[in-house]
Amino acid sequence: MFDLAISGNNILTRDGLQRAVVLVSQGRIVEVAPALPDNISPDNITDIGNRLLMPGVIDPHVHINEPGRTEWEGFETATRAAITGGITTLVDMPLNASPVTTTVKAFEQKLAAAATQLHTGCGFWGGVVPGNEKEIPGLIDKGVLGFKAFLTHSGIDDFPNVTAADLEKVMPLIAESNLPLLVHCELSDDMAPPVTDPHSYRQYLASRPPHWEDAAIALMIQLCEKYRCRVHIVHLSAASSIAQLRQAKEKGLPVTVETAQHYLYFNAEAIADGQTQFKCAPPIRGKANNEQLWEALQQGIIDFVATDHSPATPALKQLESGNFSKAWGGIASLQLALPVLWTAARKRKIPVTAMAEWLGAAPARLAGLQKGVIAKGYSADFVIWNPEATFKVTESILHHKHKVTPYINETLYGIVEQTYLGGRLVYDRGHLTAPHTGNIILR
Repeated sequence: MFDLAISGNNILTRDGLQRAVVLVSQGRIVEVAPALPDNISPDNITDIGNRLLMPGVIDPHVHINEPGRTEWEGFETATRAAITGGITTLVDMPLNASPVTTTVKAFEQKLAAAATQLHTGCGFWGGVVPGNEKEIPGLIDKGVLGFKAFLTHSGIDDFPNVTAADLEKVMPLIAESNLPLLVHCELSDDMAPPVTDPHSYRQYLASRPPHWEDAAIALMIQLCEKYRCRVHIVHLSAASSIAQLRQAKEKGLPVTVETAQHYLYFNAEAIADGQTQFKCAPPIRGKANNEQLWEALQQGIIDFVATDHSPATPALKQLESGNFSKAWGGIASLQLALPVLWTAARKRKIPVTAMAEWLGAAPARLAGLQKGVIAKGYSADFVIWNPEATFKVTESILHHKHKVTPYINETLYGIVEQTYLGGRLVYDRGHLTAPHTGNIILR
């Protein structure tokens, strides 16, 4: 009856940490029992003792950049890094690949590129750009999990930002399918002070002020109310928007919000001039702002945390010149999603149980996946890890294609020991035990 039984003293279920046995058959959880049943072979039993079993991490904000910009990253390296870090499911963003995923044809190219390379489950967001509204129904039929749009320049010219008029054309179509529309919320204007020193982090920070986010989020709340289209605010950085997001949720609008690990772990005060490995958009803001993000996360105004893994070649990060104006804006951190968040949460006495919600159940709800919970009927995707063990981030342990990340030399809590995908052990203490077990996830 059962392919696998995992027993342990620290199983992170819906009811919190408890002694339990998780019974698995054909890739799904069939029961969470208080003790081992009689009718199971001893060969199928794994006792993890006091180690912690949690649902596999789900990261719905990952830029893999394949096809077309595979020198930046690719399905092979990104999903290898993910499974090593306990991430069992990710959702790939539609930009930075070439062609961008804004047409059915481009989506088919991306599926073909991913097919044989995946170490994790991988879903896909379609893209919304000016003029592609006729492609939206086809992308929905092909199985995208939702759509992504930018309200400011995306960083690459082949994924231009949309206006409110563009969104008015597509939001009714997306709402009809009950899919989410993910939005990069910055509305740029000419009120930001000019950058006179491109090496200054303070000037870069001031060049993307909080009111850019506030204005963009206000627009999306307005459009959400008009069309009742699910709206998801990606990588919230400005705490000044928390009040309007709280009000939108209190009104019952279908608005969800994520922030990123780097906004919760780092603060602007500690970033020196020329340290372009910290450049991202929106920028990492000051400590007082970021403490407010923590409060909003704990209150449920921010729903979850996602890496926004956005790698580039070292040359594009302008590490030698230290020029923030020219450097690619993006932080590579996919493999470190769990330990970074846990390290920062642990300092604040936040219980480990929060990790399952912020890195599992909530992102699964956004993507419409029956994952992220240890309960009957859910995917048997697990991470077994030690929350009290520490490690130092070095280039040698990272599986991302490029090792440029602001987390180098940070000491983090939470060592991932094993990862299960569909009830199968795929990563075990530094080794892939079942490479390329990942699958394409379509709606």
